[in-house]
Amino acid sequence: MSVNEIIHADTASETVTAADAMVAQLESYGVEYVFGTCGHTNIALLDAIGRSTIQFVIARHEQAAAHAADGYARATGKPGVLLMHVGPGVTNAATGVLTAALDSVPLVAITGDIPSYYHGRHPHQEVNLHHDADQTAIYRPFVKRAWQVHRVEDLGRYTERAFWTATAGRPGAVLLSVPMDHFSRPVPRDVATAYPLAAQERPGLPADVAARIADLLLAAEKPLVYIGGGLRRGPGLDALRSLVEHLDVPVVHSLMAKGTLPDTYPLLLGMPGFWGLELTNDYTREADVVLALATRFAETDASSWDRRYTWQFPPSRLIQIDLDPAEIGRNYPVTIGAVADVTHAVQEIDTAVRDRQPTPRQRPGLRESITATRRNLFRDSQQRGTSANFPLRPERILADLRDVLPPDAILVTDVGWNKNGVAQCYELPEQGRFITPGGASTMGFGPAAAVGVQIARPDSTVVALIGDGGMSAQLPAVPMAVEQGAPVIFVVMNNRSHGTISDLQSASFGRSYGCDFQGPDGQPYSPDFAALGRACGADGYSIDSADSFREALRAAVAARRPAVLDVPMINEPVPTPGHWNIKDIYQGIFE
Repeated sequence: MSVNEIIHADTASETVTAADAMVAQLESYGVEYVFGTCGHTNIALLDAIGRSTIQFVIARHEQAAAHAADGYARATGKPGVLLMHVGPGVTNAATGVLTAALDSVPLVAITGDIPSYYHGRHPHQEVNLHHDADQTAIYRPFVKRAWQVHRVEDLGRYTERAFWTATAGRPGAVLLSVPMDHFSRPVPRDVATAYPLAAQERPGLPADVAARIADLLLAAEKPLVYIGGGLRRGPGLDALRSLVEHLDVPVVHSLMAKGTLPDTYPLLLGMPGFWGLELTNDYTREADVVLALATRFAETDASSWDRRYTWQFPPSRLIQIDLDPAEIGRNYPVTIGAVADVTHAVQEIDTAVRDRQPTPRQRPGLRESITATRRNLFRDSQQRGTSANFPLRPERILADLRDVLPPDAILVTDVGWNKNGVAQCYELPEQGRFITPGGASTMGFGPAAAVGVQIARPDSTVVALIGDGGMSAQLPAVPMAVEQGAPVIFVVMNNRSHGTISDLQSASFGRSYGCDFQGPDGQPYSPDFAALGRACGADGYSIDSADSFREALRAAVAARRPAVLDVPMINEPVPTPGHWNIKDIYQGIFE
């Protein structure tokens, strides 16, 4: 029986504990999982969760719990829920919550706090050196809103506000800090149902604005569509396909939008900017009208906003549509800026274009040029991936993954080759999915986030594609996967280094120092990650030849058990045909 049912079945008392009321409220909001760690400030809430339909996913570190909740949210579209403890629990989780916040992922972080009646007296683990009991201040720079509950009567209302705020408008993370004694205080029984979560109505695109946008696109000689991570599969994507195919318009995507359209799509140019191809950056510079949908023009996708390399506004004219008004015109001047739900906006624009231009347009040679360029990109990467050298080249690892994994596998990456290389040259199948940390580019995201994704998608093949640095940063993800029976495959691209930064330092300063893992003898060092997996109860595979990786991967996919594959890899930089000002900065060149 759920807490909700218990509350309504027991009519002898007019009150329940605030913890029971809060858990019943979470159940009514459709919460199925809470990720987190225990502490003396939250065990009253944990006790109530233990008597509910909600499952608690225990982690050995709060950052791992936050990334797992984040991964669950990305895989389902529902808010992830994180439970923390006062002080170090909150600070440990901050990086994970920041990662979700900067990638517009809905996440509700709940933390216990010191007893309300000890406020400012420095009880155990109070954060108070410069301001009494204000742990919410740690989160305020990046969450959408932080609530500090002062009266138990406000807990139900604040909980509703937290879920509404996390999912309304541009999604994001929120924090709810609750003094531990409040969880045990009595509240009226009806509090559990007093704050239902209202259905959201997202802003649409006015018909006259859609008409102006349609006119601009139809008048353009070289239009371009730029899609970001805010456009999901579904009606909005269907409308986008209809629009670009009717006008024969090429599409570029941000890092976060990898996989929104299949890599084989004939109008898809890929990523612009630092990892963009010459053809892609030529189009972004030369486009006369750009329709930008749910994207913030991140630095790497915009070549550090240097107009010589990627975007040129003006003379290009920018149409920017985003749910967040702060993004409109943040990095480039706009001709038309609209705050609207991107799904509704694209549907309205497609209708307005077809009303004005019923006959499809054709741009001779466009699709052929794009297809040939993209084919060369993937072919060249695949050819480099045929190398039988050992340790493996990174592109050999990607090639074997592409050949062995089922087409609907979900790749959850960390940072480095596993993110940038996949985004640039891994031909993602149409049914596949790519999940990566964008705004914060957090090392350590991949292992734990993959566990959250696997919990959300229990029947899918989920691969955490990570470097040895990222794996080392989140070792607690492996026992979490084992405890949850989550058959995540952890593929560790092991170059015994923070490879991307090592390459950058070598290119800028002539040597690498402080970036490579070494033993006391000065030789390259690495833990035995396969042995770690076995020690945790997972399967462990030590890759010792070029061909053994493919064999081990097949075995791991078939076994449907948590598995760690330790794959020795050479340190090789990701091809970077575009521009990023960070290289100039190290040479003392400023723009």
